[in-house]
Amino acid sequence: MIIDVIGDIHGYADKLVGLLKQLGYVHNGQHFVPPSGHRALFIGDLIDRGSQQVATLETVFAMLDADVADAVMGNHEYNALAFATLDPSDHTQYLRSHNEIHIRQHEAFLAEVPFGSESHQYWLQRLYEIPLWIETDYACFVHACWDVDSMAVLKPLLTDDNCLTLQGLIATSKEDTAPFDALERVLKGVEVPLPEGIVMIDKEGTKRTRVRVRWWLDELNKRTIHEVARAPASALAQIPSDVLAENIDFALKTDKPVFVGHYWLTGEPEPLSPQVVCTDYSAAVDSGYMTCYQLDTEQPLPLKASNFVQHLHD
Repeated sequence: MIIDVIGDIHGYADKLVGLLKQLGYVHNGQHFVPPSGHRALFIGDLIDRGSQQVATLETVFAMLDADVADAVMGNHEYNALAFATLDPSDHTQYLRSHNEIHIRQHEAFLAEVPFGSESHQYWLQRLYEIPLWIETDYACFVHACWDVDSMAVLKPLLTDDNCLTLQGLIATSKEDTAPFDALERVLKGVEVPLPEGIVMIDKEGTKRTRVRVRWWLDELNKRTIHEVARAPASALAQIPSDVLAENIDFALKTDKPVFVGHYWLTGEPEPLSPQVVCTDYSAAVDSGYMTCYQLDTEQPLPLKASNFVQHLHD
């Protein structure tokens, strides 16, 4: 079996359809049918940004309903649920606040799926059906980070299939709690404090005391911040090049290959490490390509750059 692991779509249905056709999928009038011996897996972030939100959801869920594909939840699907759910401890507020930034991030979706509409309620219920992660005998699939310790925190809040419940959504939306931190790590990645006295200046000019790291690298705490940080060089300019990362509490506790999206990669696709592949190559910008990794379940390792397929729409 070949699993076609497809990266973040973000409402770019045309790019998705282009990739599916390139891979040999054929539409039968109801859904795309994979070539013999293939199955699709969507790595999350189906929604927001692009102008084909409903078309994307219809394409993906038709395949899920026909049992020719699987999917894991991205942070944008999670955010959509939290944005639409009232806080039970304060019915004047939503679990994800309706501030200017959050509205802007979600406006492409709400332009097609008006807030509170019947369509909105329908798609929210469908999003609950997408698990936070999938583990098989041959591989692990998650949107941003395979962290078994965070998953253990989340497990009591999920269904047997690792799908969010309403109570799980409420629990994981409360900042400064273990469920919140666990959800953040699984759907957004590993963020750590910078060493004391060290600050980073982001592109908006805001001082940051925390940074997201390349958790797929080995010996994280023996590397410099410049090596491990997922941040542009300009943001790291204030940090001496020899400052070591400290107290990164993460270990990849599986021997299986791990597949993620989320990271807005560019350039020629290649594995992030001998064990980790990201299939998000920035399809949500004009210069980015919808990307897939073709995983052979009979021989999942070694990971190979030659297994990537990109839809070069331009």
